[in-house]
Amino acid sequence: MKVLKISLIASMVCSTLLGANAFASSHREAPNITRFPTLDSTDFYAFNSYEAGREDYVTLIANYIPLQDAYGGPNYYAMDPAAVYSIHIDNDGDAVEDLTFQFNFTNKLANNNQGIALTVGPAGNQRSVSVPLKNIGGITAADQSAANFSESYQLTLVKGPQNSGSATVLSNTAGGMFHKPLDYIGNKSFGDSSAYASYAGQFIYEFNLDGCASPGKVFVGQRKDPFVVNLGKTFDLVNYVPVEGDSAPGAGDQGGFPGGITQSADNDDLMDKNVTAISIEVPKTCLTTQGNGTIGAWTTASLPQARILNPNAKVGKTEVNGGALTQVSRLGNPLVNELVIGLKDKDTFSTSQPKDDTQFADYVTHPSLPELLNILFKDAVNQTLGTNIETLAPTNFPRNDLVTAFLTGFAGVNQLETVTPSEMLRLNTGIPAKPRDMQSAFGVAGDDLAGFPNGRRPGDDVVDIALRVVMGRLCYPIPVNGTDTDLGLCTSDDASVGTVPFTDGAPVDATMMMDHFPYLATPLSGSK
Repeated sequence: MKVLKISLIASMVCSTLLGANAFASSHREAPNITRFPTLDSTDFYAFNSYEAGREDYVTLIANYIPLQDAYGGPNYYAMDPAAVYSIHIDNDGDAVEDLTFQFNFTNKLANNNQGIALTVGPAGNQRSVSVPLKNIGGITAADQSAANFSESYQLTLVKGPQNSGSATVLSNTAGGMFHKPLDYIGNKSFGDSSAYASYAGQFIYEFNLDGCASPGKVFVGQRKDPFVVNLGKTFDLVNYVPVEGDSAPGAGDQGGFPGGITQSADNDDLMDKNVTAISIEVPKTCLTTQGNGTIGAWTTASLPQARILNPNAKVGKTEVNGGALTQVSRLGNPLVNELVIGLKDKDTFSTSQPKDDTQFADYVTHPSLPELLNILFKDAVNQTLGTNIETLAPTNFPRNDLVTAFLTGFAGVNQLETVTPSEMLRLNTGIPAKPRDMQSAFGVAGDDLAGFPNGRRPGDDVVDIALRVVMGRLCYPIPVNGTDTDLGLCTSDDASVGTVPFTDGAPVDATMMMDHFPYLATPLSGSK
């Protein structure tokens, strides 16, 4: 009975918590970024490569342009040619980037930007007329002549702060430009999924890094959105009971909380969505030139400060951009701007830098949402259950458990040599990667030190992990190398619902991804 009461309390708390927030990893997470979808970073990953033979590499993936419908023609999802998309690395712990990989995109039509034209009309009354589509026929790995649109990009490495460091344009080892494949328009254009995969695979390039013995890899292109979340019902005031309904996830025995949600792919509302991935793979030794082998990483997207629209827009001449580069998007750890930062400061967070994150400290040390939930629901919960619970929210202040998870990293796991409280994804490059089939979707909490929050892999279930951490999971021992370990951040008395198996019922694991670079699955087809 006590367990059921705690589970009921947990479901009420979790329901309000989810209903009050845009609960997607970083899809449309702040008011201003909704106006810049091509610059909206949806997810960021940093992990030790687990492809066989690539154990000495780190993979970094920054996903952009959220909620892509595969059938979103005729223009689909091009990157913004005025923007600078960046992946930042801090390797000494001062919360300032030491390395930045910058991506600048160029969009062009075929035939020297004039586009493919067809001759229309009878003899003596013919016109050469530009076609309205991005392709006029089938496209294969061997023949791309029917493409009417292309994207290329310049890859630049900046050593030191992005705005003042030393920049070097990186070269394709095969020569020529880096190109981005067309989005997966449909099977009449590309054949089937395997044919598209073969086509897109040609856009994986190696690039040279000065002072680095081995080349890196890069791929930019559309992928199946790897993030998994029960989004629609969550926005509908959480139209489910967010506690595991089986004795164990996937058991199918209804042996958990009565009426609780059970794991099903049908609960994933992003199942039919694609995303655009910027993926790089770099030798570890080229990222850890100083410090203790742990890196901090985050992604940003920036635009020139001024944009003047062309009242007579033409292809390639829609506006004039100028002024200082201005950051409009930022993402390190998942869910921070959704579950931690207050609405009035979400846009500020998007434009801020990790070194200035002390301005957001109160959101972590004294989070408002658990207290708000307690004010709104404590009396109702006590009346319903006949209990006299003093508070539903964790009671340890400051919330050192959240400070460690979000701002400093865990000593001996993913803490940099110098500890500067700041929000970034931290990865210990010295902890060996787990093969895909041996990974736990719960990362460190699942006795897998190679997973979240030690970096983040595509198969880590960060929704369930984040739910449990916010409600005090770290106040209880967690398994480390098979041994339950007290982290000493808080106690079980501080978190009455800290061991409840919160879940949105949308499962994810590494087997849903590829086991090799660029790891994310082939995108969904816009047409069968």
